[in-house]
Amino acid sequence: MQYTTLGDSGIEISKLCLGGMSFGEASPDFHQWTIGPDETQAVIERALDAGINFIDTANCYSFGTSEEYIGAALRNLGVARDKVVLASKVHFNEGGLSAAAIKREIEGSLTRLGTDYLDLYIIHRFDYDVPMEETMEALNDLVREGKVRALGASAMYAYQLHNLQDVADAHGWTRFSSMQCHYNLLYREDEREMFPVCRQFGMAVTPYSPLASGHLCRPTWESESTRGTTDKTMVNKYDRDRDIDMPIVKRVAEIAAAHDATMSQVALAWHWARGIESPIVGCSKPERVDDAVAALELKLSPEEVDFLEELYQPHELVGPKGRPGEKQLAGTTKVKLTR
Repeated sequence: MQYTTLGDSGIEISKLCLGGMSFGEASPDFHQWTIGPDETQAVIERALDAGINFIDTANCYSFGTSEEYIGAALRNLGVARDKVVLASKVHFNEGGLSAAAIKREIEGSLTRLGTDYLDLYIIHRFDYDVPMEETMEALNDLVREGKVRALGASAMYAYQLHNLQDVADAHGWTRFSSMQCHYNLLYREDEREMFPVCRQFGMAVTPYSPLASGHLCRPTWESESTRGTTDKTMVNKYDRDRDIDMPIVKRVAEIAAAHDATMSQVALAWHWARGIESPIVGCSKPERVDDAVAALELKLSPEEVDFLEELYQPHELVGPKGRPGEKQLAGTTKVKLTR
């Protein structure tokens, strides 16, 4: 396994993060494709054996059962607390990012995970209804109290991240050390503004959906899997741009064949070629952990990276919450995105 640092936090993380959205009690009204406690433990055990020490989840994943399954697996496996970097999130809950909600939700996450602190606590989105000062002070309190070691942010507009960091600096509060944003070969909008802001503040980038919900894992768009046939969120994220994205999928398949690798390995290797610290990979089977770890040995040439990126076209924003009552805008011009 290879390791890096979570921004300026000093926390060492593996260059792969195990995502917790695949874990938890399946629900006909939410995620029907999640795995149970025994399967979750098997995946986590394989990840830990491979050297992955970074696990990400959220208070809302499978209504809290993702955190419960992860906590139970770590206890059953006898994992020392300081050997794993645990991250969870707050926002999609009553009260959003209000101080009261943050202080309530951290207690719930700690209880479900069976720990007295989180290594990383992430705001899941920007909250238009709560003053930034209230949110940042509440988060800083958690760091000061020892309940959280570092703070992170997730999908939002770059100016919002910049403003939140400025608020922290102005009051001497803890900054965000990481950004968890939507990023893969089919969706690269954050290269324009978000990534420069992250680098300005010394933040690590830990993207979610690095495999585009499976679209970068196979040469066909459709999948007959439970997720492929039931996940409406995935459809909303990707299907509108299928025609302009399929040629990129074909190029991923071509590079994979040239390296005798899987498509998912190529899609992940591209992240590290881009300087990404730790993409978040959801795994429903132990062998998928093996496939992701093997991607660390795949090195793409600059020419291959250019080949994979050449056909990209601007996409409508997917991830940040739009301002209340305002439609999010799609890109209207083709641009050359630089590394």
